[in-house]
Amino acid sequence: MPSLDRTDLRLLAELQAHGRITNAELAERVSLSPSACLRRVQRLEAEGVISGYAAQVDPQAVGLGLQAFVRVQLAKHEASAIERFVAHVGEWEEVVACHALTGDMDYLMHVYVADLEHFSRFLLDRLLNASGVADVNSSFVLRTVKRSPSLPLGQLSG
Repeated sequence: MPSLDRTDLRLLAELQAHGRITNAELAERVSLSPSACLRRVQRLEAEGVISGYAAQVDPQAVGLGLQAFVRVQLAKHEASAIERFVAHVGEWEEVVACHALTGDMDYLMHVYVADLEHFSRFLLDRLLNASGVADVNSSFVLRTVKRSPSLPLGQLSG
């Protein structure tokens, strides 16, 4: 794990909040020269601390009005069954995140679809037809109370 100092954490926090900021503006906000700032950002990218840059798209604005959290339990926990399931998940564009869990369910998937009909097709045609799925439990999002793409860097000490 790379060693991050206070300046690195400030750079990361600024980039999380303002991804399109210029290097000159970023340097000013973290009290570095532009060249030193650029070197630090390039180092953070090279070390994999900064894994990429992306636009945040409003799901409603592009017609993805329904989101769900789907808990999945596999029938078998053999390596081959897990690999098959993971391969299927990688092909499903509706799934924006999938986490292996402890507890009574094996995976938690975050799914975005246009509407209930699309979700039904996803569930019946894809997820339940995926070999090895024993049980599925879905919860639909009524309202998002908090959503942040940023990591809580303030709790780290540099």
